Amino acid sequence: MTLVAVLGLDIGGANTKAAFVRTEDGFVKDIRTGSEYFPVWKDPDGLGTVLSGLAAKVGASVTFDGVGVTMTAELSDAYQTKREGVNHILTQVARVFPEAAIYVLDVDGGLRSLAEARAEPLKVAAANWAATGWLVSQLVKNCVVLDVGSTSTSIIPIVNGAVSAAGKTDLEKLINGELVYSGSLRTNVTAIVKTIPVKGDVSRVSSELFATSGDVHLILGNISSDDFTVETADGKGKTRAAALARLARVVCADIEMLSEREIVQIARYVYERQIEQVADGLRQVYERVKRNMKGEVAAVVTGLGKNFLAKKAAEKVGFTMMMDFDDLVPGNVAKVSTVVGVAFMLASKLEGRIVEWKR
Repeated sequence: MTLVAVLGLDIGGANTKAAFVRTEDGFVKDIRTGSEYFPVWKDPDGLGTVLSGLAAKVGASVTFDGVGVTMTAELSDAYQTKREGVNHILTQVARVFPEAAIYVLDVDGGLRSLAEARAEPLKVAAANWAATGWLVSQLVKNCVVLDVGSTSTSIIPIVNGAVSAAGKTDLEKLINGELVYSGSLRTNVTAIVKTIPVKGDVSRVSSELFATSGDVHLILGNISSDDFTVETADGKGKTRAAALARLARVVCADIEMLSEREIVQIARYVYERQIEQVADGLRQVYERVKRNMKGEVAAVVTGLGKNFLAKKAAEKVGFTMMMDFDDLVPGNVAKVSTVVGVAFMLASKLEGRIVEWKR
C-alpha cells in the first residue's frame, strides 16, 4: 500500500493558500484547504509565521512527505527584483519546513528542487496558473480555463489534453491576454473605468484609491461580507453602506450628493466594464487556439469570481458550454484551485502516477 501526504502552498502578495492532500494507492482520501490574507509588502519576514499557521490548520500533526510551492508574491514591491523575491520566499519556506522535501512549481508545469528554483528564479515566478491548468487538463481535453481570483484573472487554454499557454512570464501573459489584472476584490475601480455615467452626464473619475472591485460586488450582491477577505480602500467596514460611501468618492461625491440608486447604477456600470475586461483577454486567447480544437469548447470557471465574472465573460464571448471547477474536483475548492493543483501535482509525483479521487 502506498500512502502519501503532501502540503501545497500558493504564496501570493495578498493571500497565502494551503492545501493538504492525502492519497492511498493513487486515490485521494482527504483534501483540506485554508487561506489567509497576508499583505507581504507590510511584513515580508512575517511570512514564515503565516506558513506555519496554515500548515497547522490544514495538516495538524501530519508529517508531510513533500511540500509543493508556487508563488506570486515575488512581484510585491517589498522586493526590488523578482530574483530577490523568489529567494526570500523560498528561504522562508525552507525555515518553516526544514525536514521536508520541497518542490517548486515552474512555468512549464514541472516541479523543481529548491536549488534549481533559486538558480532560475524567473522559471518559478508567478507559475500558479500552471497548476490549475495541469489539473484541469487531466479532466477536460479541450477548454479554456478562467480563474478569477481576488486580484487578477488567469486565462489558460487547454488543447488536446495539454496546457497551451503562449506566455510564461507575467509580462508575456499580459501582452497575449492570458493575464488580465482585474479581480473580484482588490482592483482599483479606476483601473476598470476612466469615465462613469452619472446624473444624466458623463464624469471623469478620481485616480485615488477610493473604492475597489470588492465594493462593487458587495453592493450588487455578487459577494458577501465574509467573501470580502482583504482590506477595504479606506480601512473601514465591509458593509453595503460602507461600500456605497466608498464608491461615491470615485466621482468625488458622497452619500449625501448621490442617492443609493445612483451609486448602484455606478456599480452596475463598473461591473459591466469589468466583465468586458475579462472578455477581452478571453477573446484574444481563444482566437489564437480555437483552430486547434475540435468540437464545442468548454469554458471552465474557477476562483472567487467564477460565477459573476468568469462565466459572464465567457457568455459575452459566445461560449455556451460551461464547466464549474467544483463539479470537476470534489471538496468545494474552486476558490483555492491553484494550491489544490500544486498539491495534486506533488502527490502524483510521489505516487508515480496521476492521482484520482473516488466519487
